[in-house]
Amino acid sequence: MDNQNMNNNEEMHLDDAARVRVLSPGMMVFKRFVRNKLAIIGIAIIVFMFAFSFLGGLLNPYSQSQVFYTTEEILKDYAGATLIDQFQFYTKDGETLPKDINSKAMLASVKKQYVFESKDGNVYGLGILDENNYIIYSLTEVKMLLRKNAEYDAAVAAGRNFFENAGKTYLVEGADVKATVYEANEIGLGCKSSFTPYDQSTQFSYDFYREALIAETAGEKSFEADGQTYTVEDGVISNGSDKYAFVSAMNFNAAENGIYLSPDYKVAAMEAFESGAKSFTYNADGEEQEYTIENKNGQYLIKRYKETRVIDTYSSPSKAHWVGTDANGMDLLARLMYGGRISLLIGFVVIFIEVFIGMIIGGVAGFFGGWVDNLLMRLVDVVYCIPSMPLYLILGSIMDYYQASATARIYMLCIVMAVIGWVGIARIVRGQILSLREQEFMVAAEATGISIPRRIFKHLVPNVIPQLIVFASMGLGDVILAEATLSFLGLGIKYPAASWGSIINAVNDSYVMSNYLFVWLPAGLFILLTVLAFNFIGDGLRDAFDPKMKR
Repeated sequence: MDNQNMNNNEEMHLDDAARVRVLSPGMMVFKRFVRNKLAIIGIAIIVFMFAFSFLGGLLNPYSQSQVFYTTEEILKDYAGATLIDQFQFYTKDGETLPKDINSKAMLASVKKQYVFESKDGNVYGLGILDENNYIIYSLTEVKMLLRKNAEYDAAVAAGRNFFENAGKTYLVEGADVKATVYEANEIGLGCKSSFTPYDQSTQFSYDFYREALIAETAGEKSFEADGQTYTVEDGVISNGSDKYAFVSAMNFNAAENGIYLSPDYKVAAMEAFESGAKSFTYNADGEEQEYTIENKNGQYLIKRYKETRVIDTYSSPSKAHWVGTDANGMDLLARLMYGGRISLLIGFVVIFIEVFIGMIIGGVAGFFGGWVDNLLMRLVDVVYCIPSMPLYLILGSIMDYYQASATARIYMLCIVMAVIGWVGIARIVRGQILSLREQEFMVAAEATGISIPRRIFKHLVPNVIPQLIVFASMGLGDVILAEATLSFLGLGIKYPAASWGSIINAVNDSYVMSNYLFVWLPAGLFILLTVLAFNFIGDGLRDAFDPKMKR
């Protein structure tokens, strides 16, 4: 019985020893790593980030640059109105006005010298209807006595400088014996009045303009034009019982093409202007609408609320957009997914290039020592002295000048960050190889005639791999932070491409930052969790490769 128990104990002891012996160094590192709860949490976070970024982007129906719109009631410009201060010219059929009539007529009316010569060498005159309305004549000077001329006296009494005599029209410049008389040929009208038809298809004739202005300035209630009789009351010209036209001293302009400002609308607006009201209502097509008025030094701006399709900016999280939209109306969830791809991709690519360069430079420097070591370490010192931020600024300016695409920016950013960041890894590899190259296994490798490259990269570098893995895993977080910082400063990924840093960079206003947390908080949280996860993984790998570091 005792022998049997002894044999059982020995078997159990042998089983335990055998179990320990069959565990490879890699399996022992793995077992120690999985016992670290923080490291497992870090792995879970990184797996989630990769699934969210690369798989989520495939499942999300939106792209990172898709802009969304919504419909809102917006107060928009509808029309503008101002007092007419420039002449409106109408040319008589078969006649031509001089090209400089506008400036000449304005100057003549201001100076009250109503006869002027144009650039074409002809003499023209303004026949006064009132201070804002004139008949334009081409003139020929004649000799005429004005004394005891009844037509002239009647014209002077009416405040006009032209009269008709024996079927001809004459214009007088000056008074008494110094007056100059011109035979006048009517060629057009110059007025500061606006004519609006009640029927959009109506075309006014020159005769209508002329007789309407004469009647208005003379205070007459009716006039005849084109063989028809019209009545005038408060600027409204009627043809029998039908309203025909509206005359006003204000010029109205619609803010958009296709808007017709009817005479009734203008009347309602002018009544509001005169009363000093801030708004007025008008019934258009059976629908009453309210219009607001802004008076800017006599220029009136009329606005109304209009249903408008606008970019859906800063939309709160909803069923359609789980995280909301940003300032450009883009879905934030989609941009977070695509941005995660960029941030993670840059991190791994930069670390891979850094490890590759640092491993070669550090391995060669540590193995050969002497002048080779001195030369390569001075190179490391030079790279250390390169100021990274000015370099990034210069690179960003160059890419902005050449309008580099988002893809080109990613490649350039990876290369520059890797070229600057490999020096730390090179020093770690060099220090480890300096101590390893003197050990017995390297002496044996040299004695067996193994080539130098094989001794470096087959026997020395693999012994440094654990330290490189730890350094790389912890350095990933630093690279992602650096990319986020550069994108936040506008030196990294450019719109419309997204990275977590560029998403935060879009929030450059304190009001947006404090009132729209959903715009920047998720990206900041993802950066925090990703960097924290890589640090957890790095700590777990360090403790797994060297358990004594944990004590």
